[in-house]
Amino acid sequence: MTDVTLTKKVPAEWEKQQCVLMSFPHEGTDWAESSLNEALTPFIRIAQAIAYKEAVYIICQDKSNISSMFCSTRNMTFIEIPTNDTWVRDYGYISIKQDDKKKLLDFTFDGWGGKFEASLDNSVNSALHQKGYMGITPLEKIDFVLEGGSIESDGEGTILTTTKCLCNPNRNGGLSKKELEKKLANYLGAQRVLWLDHGYLAGDDTDSHIDTLVRFVNKKTIAYVKCDDKEDEHYEALQKMEKQLKDFVTTEGKPYTLIPLPMCEVKYNKEGNRLPATYANFLITNDALIYPTYSDKHDQKAGEIFKALFPDREVIPVNCLKLIEQGGSLHCSTMQVAY
Repeated sequence: MTDVTLTKKVPAEWEKQQCVLMSFPHEGTDWAESSLNEALTPFIRIAQAIAYKEAVYIICQDKSNISSMFCSTRNMTFIEIPTNDTWVRDYGYISIKQDDKKKLLDFTFDGWGGKFEASLDNSVNSALHQKGYMGITPLEKIDFVLEGGSIESDGEGTILTTTKCLCNPNRNGGLSKKELEKKLANYLGAQRVLWLDHGYLAGDDTDSHIDTLVRFVNKKTIAYVKCDDKEDEHYEALQKMEKQLKDFVTTEGKPYTLIPLPMCEVKYNKEGNRLPATYANFLITNDALIYPTYSDKHDQKAGEIFKALFPDREVIPVNCLKLIEQGGSLHCSTMQVAY
């Protein structure tokens, strides 16, 4: 717990958004190893789902080529900026409100601890800002590694994250929880940090990003991946994660309402490696809840859970089986910019 007053905060995802950023596959990304057109399909469908009622800014290599793939480009803006990869959740702006005014933070992105080349991705925010797409909203560049998928905010000063990612020596040299809490208080206005010490997904390159495991639905409700299969390799870690979630309390000191999401059936790539399929990787927009499906027997159940959780939003499924071949899913491929 810190003594920081809430003059600075990270808006919750369900708060008003200006737009959603996306970054599309091209020949210079790992997607080129498979059929690029096949890889583009889920990105197109996600963009269409967002653009139905909200602006989406699509970062791409050739805007004429990409725009021609859409039947309608309403609410879509195509922006040519070089990129290494498509996971804009982790290198896109992190929006904050400071004294009720919006500010964009440009943290350092190092390819999830130096696993992949990321110099172009790390330059996207500056390029986008220089092109004027964020208007007069101030941008602050920060010499500190922090990925958007590694944090969850309730919009009231609580940051939810994982020890395995933020405390990892491959980010910022391996700072302690106490040191990181001071950084999160300074940069994000975090009044408290809820640390998850357990939980992972096989095939995940992010060192257990929170948005693959546990998500705030509102300030009193948390959705999380639950594993009931004792034979599944994730069973023990996710059981420990669930136990820890039950010990967390809201800012009012009450237990969170916990909503379990089903564990997907095991998915493998062509090499026989398990893929990180997760329903926790959903996106909340101004008028919709867009969630990933995986041609899985649990897809419908997940949809029913989301309809109950978001009765005032349209619930839209998008098949993301192709996305997890490169280690990410729906939420990973998007980043909202606060209003």
